[in-house]
Amino acid sequence: MTQEKTVGPWVKMGLELGPVIAFFIGYSRWKDQTFTIGGTDYTGFVLITAAFIPLMVACSLILWRLTGKLSRMQGLTLVLVVVFGGLTVWLNDETFFKMKPTIIYALFAAILGFGLMRGQSYMAALMGEVMPMQHEGWMALTRRMALFFAVLAAANEAIWRLMSTDAWVNFKTFGLPVALFAFFMLQGGLVRRYGIADETE
Repeated sequence: MTQEKTVGPWVKMGLELGPVIAFFIGYSRWKDQTFTIGGTDYTGFVLITAAFIPLMVACSLILWRLTGKLSRMQGLTLVLVVVFGGLTVWLNDETFFKMKPTIIYALFAAILGFGLMRGQSYMAALMGEVMPMQHEGWMALTRRMALFFAVLAAANEAIWRLMSTDAWVNFKTFGLPVALFAFFMLQGGLVRRYGIADETE
């Protein structure tokens, strides 16, 4: 019988948020500089993106080694970072990397919405063992999550298209995590209302 691997919450948080914080620090230092490599000029944003990709891959591999697994959300995020980050560096166009959060959150919203149309909560399938709730509770939470992800996708799209790169980096580094944290904090009432008490000892 295999024993599930565990990792300290601070280590897990550091591996998940470390690359994002490193991207913000690097961008803040080199955003106004241009680097010539192989006869091609690259902005600080593109160069930091090139460094962010292997850092993200390395942290994900370390997390996988420590815990023995990566969630589907983490796996999808990693794939999109590699694909859209790679396109940004290859084509020397920061647009692709800025679009990545839009695509991630739009996909999440679409997947959850598809489940809702089938009368299912895919969140319950992922988190049901950790947070037992009645079916009605999972459906309500899933509807809120689908709408929330759609709003995040629209917000990211509006910010990178209409505002400065500085504004987008601040939104991605601070705005998105704060919004996610606030959203889940606000779901406490729903969880208490539909929660199922654990009767096992």
